[in-house]
Amino acid sequence: MTDLSALKYTEEHEWIATGPSTGSGTQTVSIGITDYAAEKLGDVVFVELPAVGAELTAGAVVGEIESTKSVGELYAPVAGTVVEINDAVVDDPSLVNAEPFEGGWLIKVSVADGATDDLLDRDAYVALTEG
Repeated sequence: MTDLSALKYTEEHEWIATGPSTGSGTQTVSIGITDYAAEKLGDVVFVELPAVGAELTAGAVVGEIESTKSVGELYAPVAGTVVEINDAVVDDPSLVNAEPFEGGWLIKVSVADGATDDLLDRDAYVALTEG
């Protein structure tokens, strides 16, 4: 089980799990949408993700999630390069609902060390969703 307090969050309801520094000033982060977002979306039926190698700009739209209720955009919480996409989620989008913090991760991105420092911690995210 993922330690939710160890994750970073965005106001767009994405979570970011930071990995260890590579020693070259970069690290790989995993990105997904929160359980709150997955619940609000309803049953996810389609996920469009950026290609491996895509350069992301923080705040830019990088993909789409479609549910039985609506279509939502995915935003890049940080700038970096996509190094992996979760093919399992593309094949079975319901993983976003069933395991938002585990098997439902969306992409892995190589970012500069410290790129997630300005994102929300768990307490700030919970306050945002309860406010």
